[in-house]
Order: sequence, then C-alpha cells, then structure tokens
Amino acid sequence: METVNIHDAKTHLSRLVERAARGEAFVIAKAGRPMVKVMPLDAPEPHQRRRLGFLKDRITVPDDFDTMGDETIAASFDGEG
Repeated sequence: METVNIHDAKTHLSRLVERAARGEAFVIAKAGRPMVKVMPLDAPEPHQRRRLGFLKDRITVPDDFDTMGDETIAASFDGEG
C-alpha cells in the first residue's frame, strides 16, 4: 500500500481521492509516521472480510474426505499412474 506524506496529500488531494474511489487505498503519513488510511466508502469493514461458517448447513463433507483419492495418490508414487 502506498504511503503519501501529508504535504503531498494536501497538494494532490483531488487526484488521491479519485484513486481511493477506484479502490486504491493509501496511507497518509506525517514526518514518516503513518497517521490515517484512506480507502473507498464501499470497502468492506475488516470484520466483514472473513465470514467463517457462511456455508454451514448448505454443504456437506463426505465421511471419507480424509482418505479420498488415496489409491490414486499411492499409484502415482508407485509409478503405476
């Protein structure tokens, strides 16, 4: 992610806002220390990015999932595949 110093951000604000609106987030730093992150309004919140369990009760995992393809894998290593 690009870091822009505060002076350049003030000088090129419209250009930077346009880039952020297109999805290019950036950081504004003051004296080399990151201060703020600029990103588009419609960007997902950090807690929205990972949705563990969103397929619960929609898919099933076969009982033999851990052993599926064992024969094929063994045959590949034995030179029979």
